[in-house]
Amino acid sequence: MIRQLWNKTRASIEQDAPKNKRQLGQHYEDLAQAYLGRHGLSTLTKNYTVKCGELDLIMQDATCLVFVEVKYRKNRQYGHAQEMVTASKAKKLQKAAMVWLMKNGLSPYDTEFRFDVVAIHNSGEDIDWIKNAITQG
Repeated sequence: MIRQLWNKTRASIEQDAPKNKRQLGQHYEDLAQAYLGRHGLSTLTKNYTVKCGELDLIMQDATCLVFVEVKYRKNRQYGHAQEMVTASKAKKLQKAAMVWLMKNGLSPYDTEFRFDVVAIHNSGEDIDWIKNAITQG
């Protein structure tokens, strides 16, 4: 039942074939959002952009805020999509998350949160959800 629903959701998302790089990114962010939603997360914000960076998805997993970076690679020939999250990119994500927390009246010291990566390969046929993929430090 859940598998059928997921295949139907993925098929409807894939109908809107991306035309350019921005649309391609949005397409796979939508696919990741549907995938995470299927696993019980709820969406708070999409494409939160500040001067120091962008957060693809901000979601809620029970009591934990989840800042999600979505990465896509056509195939794994040149490595895993997760490898595209460099140390520099991780710092930008962390700074953007701190801004989001502060703007929403939340303290990073009192708020449970994590950074996940959703790595998508093979036109969405292969999705890896890596929890706590980015650690602070």
